[in-house]
Amino acid sequence: MNQHLKQLIDLSFVDKEIDAFEPQIEEANYKFKAALAKKESIDSDILNLSNEIKDEELKKSKNELHLAELSQKLEDNSRKSSEVKTEREMKSLQLEEEIAKEQVTFANEEIARLEKIIELKKEQVEIAKESLVELDSNLEIVEKEVGEKLDLINKSRQEVFIKKEKLLSGMNQKGLTFYQKIRRWAKNTTVVRVEEQACMGCHMVIGDKIYADVIKAEDITTCPHCGRILHVEANQE
Repeated sequence: MNQHLKQLIDLSFVDKEIDAFEPQIEEANYKFKAALAKKESIDSDILNLSNEIKDEELKKSKNELHLAELSQKLEDNSRKSSEVKTEREMKSLQLEEEIAKEQVTFANEEIARLEKIIELKKEQVEIAKESLVELDSNLEIVEKEVGEKLDLINKSRQEVFIKKEKLLSGMNQKGLTFYQKIRRWAKNTTVVRVEEQACMGCHMVIGDKIYADVIKAEDITTCPHCGRILHVEANQE
């Protein structure tokens, strides 16, 4: 087999090894990222609930203030009732009192409703905080596990990079440039096998002459259809 072709085949295998590390890294990081995303979600929930509690407490305060004003109004009306001189004034005062009492009832009901909402949201905050404590503990464990796994992956990847550098140092520059030009679009199918006289990159059948050249492997042969570099397995030659 042509030495330059063998080098390109070897380089394609090394590049595949290098590219295979990326999904391994993503998989290792996924568990930690998922736990981190859950933590951020709970933090966001706690913040939203806290803001909602503040809003409900503000509404409650406004109702309590309004209730105090109504109570004062009822006291004033009670005092005024002893000073009423006409029936018309009495009816007007009674109407004001009825309206005020209705508003007092509504304000008390609204305060009670808001208190229940506030209590429920505070319970939700406490539950979320408990989940957060547990998640923080698990996050430390996951982070440690992921770190150890990434260290192993990076160690293996570094070994492959060294292997690639050694391979590149002995390669013909013209052949390497040709390989890199194809790899820009073909990625890990830059160098492909020929099986049953078909290119395994584009799956198109190649002619007899080109197939014979691929089998001889005396030179670098490319697919006439897609331009990928072709080779056959040793047992096919």
